[in-house]
Amino acid sequence: MRWMRQIEVPAPVPPGAVIASATGVHVRIGGNAILHGVDIEVRAGEIVGLAGPNGAGKTTLFNALAGDIVAEAGDVRVHGEPVASWTARELAQRRAVLPQQIQMSFPFRVRDVVAMGRAPWIGTDRQDADEAAVERAIVAADIESLVARQFTSLSGGERARVAYA
Repeated sequence: MRWMRQIEVPAPVPPGAVIASATGVHVRIGGNAILHGVDIEVRAGEIVGLAGPNGAGKTTLFNALAGDIVAEAGDVRVHGEPVASWTARELAQRRAVLPQQIQMSFPFRVRDVVAMGRAPWIGTDRQDADEAAVERAIVAADIESLVARQFTSLSGGERARVAYA
């Protein structure tokens, strides 16, 4: 018998609760100031669009909010806590990031790629729901016809739909 520690999972977030925020955020990359004093607040249930010219810092802001890059100054929070206080697993259970470019070097089947999104739930009481969650994601993203294909054979648009799932 294999023993696995049960990991606590986050509670659902009520609509309207602040899920991510940045206050006075400054980010410098390669000596260049990309973000200077940026403030934003994102609430559960909102759809937020961020528009601006190339190089304005849109992706950098999202990366800071996701905890993928560190702000030089200012305060970045996820669910009210400093983003740096979360482990990678805890962040993965609370947010998802859909990158502009999706790269994968190995020929995984689409179903396997969608199932990889369940990794943060291994060892939790939600692990038993993996197959059902994968199926719901496949249907929601309308990729049933792609599940047996290799991810590396997909077009850019198909890859984006798989990553969304």
